[in-house]
Amino acid sequence: MLNEHQRQWGVDQWAAYLSNHELPCMPRSKAQLLERESELGEQLSARDLADIAGADPFLCLRLLRAAESRRSQRLGHETTTPLGAVMQLGTDTFHKLLRDCPATNEENAGLAACEARSHLASRLALRWGMARTDLQPDEIAMAALLSEIGELLLWSFAPELPLAALEALHSGKAQRSIQAQMDVCGFRFKDLTLKCASIWNLPPLLPQLIRGIDNTRANLSRLCIDTARHLASGGHHDPALPSDIVEARHLIPGASLNWLAEQLPGIDEEGAALLALKAAELIEPTEP
Repeated sequence: MLNEHQRQWGVDQWAAYLSNHELPCMPRSKAQLLERESELGEQLSARDLADIAGADPFLCLRLLRAAESRRSQRLGHETTTPLGAVMQLGTDTFHKLLRDCPATNEENAGLAACEARSHLASRLALRWGMARTDLQPDEIAMAALLSEIGELLLWSFAPELPLAALEALHSGKAQRSIQAQMDVCGFRFKDLTLKCASIWNLPPLLPQLIRGIDNTRANLSRLCIDTARHLASGGHHDPALPSDIVEARHLIPGASLNWLAEQLPGIDEEGAALLALKAAELIEPTEP
């Protein structure tokens, strides 16, 4: 339970408090490591380990922080992808880090939903990023995966705050999630993510991509995060998705509306075709 003093905290106080907690991991990450070790044995590669980390925002961040700490001692290149973090640390360190990592409570519905959105955004960022022939789509995917880390930390260590924001949204007191966060907490959860990133001294590229406003890659990262939220809230019926597809077309001009819609995780062929049609109707007045 929050004490009265904590209820008055702003984003700086919460960032300082949360960034000092030991980062957990999703229980499935431990299970996946054991499963792949059983299947592959000595053939288990750094890419296999990176795939496990790339599906778990907590573990990915834990690896990144450990890799950046080691990099700062060696003055190597910045670590901006899950594979880069594994390569920086080595497979033995990865095994020990994951083995010793506390696990999150998967029965926490709010945390599970937020984590699922992060994973969804990351998967979409990989698909759309590759269509841009991006040199490092893994960087956009990593930023998308970590974009909700502020909210995830709140669900883990101060669930009263995101729960109150969710209740404000569902009750109609707030029309959008950002408004609910501001009304209840006094700050956006994204700002908490960025504050924590600053405290942890993450590579500047990642906060830039998470912020989502500075360039095309950052805009794509932000769009994937928004689209994942729309997918999670209403599936292919969410009214915001056609606009998301239109914006994706502007950021990835070589891709068709149909292809962009087909890349949305969990959308079948019929749903993708319907989304592409609705997106086409939005841009028809301005495009021949």
